[in-house]
Amino acid sequence: MKRKQIVFTGIGKAELLDTDYSAPVKDEVLVKTEYSVISAGTERANLVAEPNTASHGKFPWKEGYCSVGIVVDVGSDVKNRKAGDRVLVYHGCHAEYNKIKEERTTLVHPDIDPLDAAPVIIAAMGLGGLRKLEPELGESCMIFGLGLLGIYSVQFARQSGAMPLIVADLNPERRRIALETGADFALDPTEPDFIKKVMEITGGKGVKNIIEVTGKAIALNQALECASYMAKISLLGCTRIPEGSINFYQQVHRPGVQLIGAHNMVRPLHDSFRGCWTMHDDCANILDMIRYGRVTSKPIITDVLAPCDAPMIYDRLANDKNFPLGVVFDWSKL
Repeated sequence: MKRKQIVFTGIGKAELLDTDYSAPVKDEVLVKTEYSVISAGTERANLVAEPNTASHGKFPWKEGYCSVGIVVDVGSDVKNRKAGDRVLVYHGCHAEYNKIKEERTTLVHPDIDPLDAAPVIIAAMGLGGLRKLEPELGESCMIFGLGLLGIYSVQFARQSGAMPLIVADLNPERRRIALETGADFALDPTEPDFIKKVMEITGGKGVKNIIEVTGKAIALNQALECASYMAKISLLGCTRIPEGSINFYQQVHRPGVQLIGAHNMVRPLHDSFRGCWTMHDDCANILDMIRYGRVTSKPIITDVLAPCDAPMIYDRLANDKNFPLGVVFDWSKL
C-alpha cells in the first residue's frame, strides 16, 4: 500500500513522496493522520545535518514524532485501542498513515479539538523538564527560549505556582505570547542590563528554578548568572554543537547549583514517580489540562499548512531565523 510522506532527501531539502506501508500486526495500530507538528529544533538539526543528531547527516531521513489521528485498523494482540479512536502518535512520521505499537499512542478525549491536541507530545517534553525541577508553590522560575517547548513550559510553570515567572527570548512576538499565556515578565536577553533586571525582579536573590530550552552555551551561561543560591537548572534544550565554557567552581559548585539533564528519553517506560513521569502519563495529564481549560494551544499554533507545502516550509526552517512558532500539517489537505 502507498501513502504520502514528507521525507528529507538532502541537506535543507524536503519532499512529499509516495512511500510504502503495511497493515498492522500483533501489538500495532494503524493511524490515519489528522495533524502532525514540526518540532523546529530537532527537525532543523537533522535537516541541515548538525553534529549530535540522530540522522548523522544520512539521507533520506524521516521526521515527525508528534501527531494526532484516527485509528483505522489494529493488530491481533491490541487490547486497548479500536478503530475510530483518536490518539496521539509518539515517534511516528509526517505521513498520511502511521503504523505504530499500541503503547506509543495516547487516547484523546472526544471533547478535545484534534488541532489543540496535535502539539501535546512536544508539550509533554516541556512538562517533563519542569517536573525534574520539583518546584514548590511560590518559588521563582525562569524559562530561556520560547519555541513550542518554552511556551508550553510557561503554562505549566504557571500551573505549578511559579512566582515570579520570567521568560527570555530574542523574539518580541514570542515574548508577547508568553505574557499572554502566563509569564509575569518577558525580557530580551541581548539587553545590556538583562542580568540586572532579573536580579531586580527577584529582589536580588536570583531565580530558584530555571528551564533552559535554547541549547545554546550563551543562554546557559546567562542562566547561571541569573541563578539563586542552590538553584536548579533543567537542561531541556538539545546542545548539538559543543561551545563556550562554564566556571564550574564559581557558577555551579560553590553556590550549590544543580544542572539537570532533561532529555525526553530519560523517562521511566512504565511507572511514573515524583519528578519523573512516563511519556504516556504526561501526555494524558496535558490532555486533561486542555480539556479543563488550564492550558491552551491556540496562540501557539501559528501556521496550518498542507503537506504539499513541505518543500517551502522546510526551506524556511533551514534558512530563516524568523521561523514561525507552531507549524502544523493538515493531512486532510492532500
